[in-house]
Amino acid sequence: MKIIVCIKQVPDTTDIKWTENNTIQREGVESIINPFDVYAIEEALKLKKVLTDVEITVITMGPLQAEKMLRQAIALGCDKGVLITDKKFAGADTYATGKTIAAAIKSKFSDFDLIICGQFAIDGDTAQTGPSIASQLGIPQITFVKELKDCDGGHICAVREIEDGLETLKVELPALICVLKGIQETTRAKINGYIKGKNAEIEVYSMEDIGLTPEETGIKGSPTFVSRAFRPEHNRGKCEMCRDISLLKEKITEFGGLNIE
Repeated sequence: MKIIVCIKQVPDTTDIKWTENNTIQREGVESIINPFDVYAIEEALKLKKVLTDVEITVITMGPLQAEKMLRQAIALGCDKGVLITDKKFAGADTYATGKTIAAAIKSKFSDFDLIICGQFAIDGDTAQTGPSIASQLGIPQITFVKELKDCDGGHICAVREIEDGLETLKVELPALICVLKGIQETTRAKINGYIKGKNAEIEVYSMEDIGLTPEETGIKGSPTFVSRAFRPEHNRGKCEMCRDISLLKEKITEFGGLNIE
């Protein structure tokens, strides 16, 4: 079984810096693996423990410094690391990012069985990249997954979170899964893993390598953009004590435009 895990580097700082295009500046900023993607790796490793002949390829799109993150994933137990990097990728929105990653998978790893992504990225929180990859590849997807269960080679079962509880779905492979943070303890790298990650050969692909053009990637290939980025002002208003219920209703109606009976 061939599993692809898509991970993202996110800034490990609250001091976010912005480019002139209102995108997050990533080069030169200390980064970590997106926490939701850590659980994506964990679900892949769990499958590797119970199934035979499993190969896990970790893919990320980003600057050259993202190679460090791929080595961390290999140290945890993944088999290969793939970096998709090109200056023309800068400023990509979720659509362009999904298209770029899908193009890399389609051109270099088309024999995959399962793609696992984190549900959210903490630097964007849109939950759109995973579904975008699935759409570009034309494969089924299950989102908000809490746990992967039985896998018979041709199908996989996933427990997903919905508004009023949990549901279990069975999907035919190849498919894409987006996972939430789990409650289980995540794998910690051992010394042999660190050595393997340090010595691993990371595959690197550019825009031309995966068959895309400048018009399809980065800012040019992004139908959405950030018009303004700012920190919200903390405005602590005055507190007014209200002990009269009729006056309280009046204040609530005035504040929220609600009609309180």
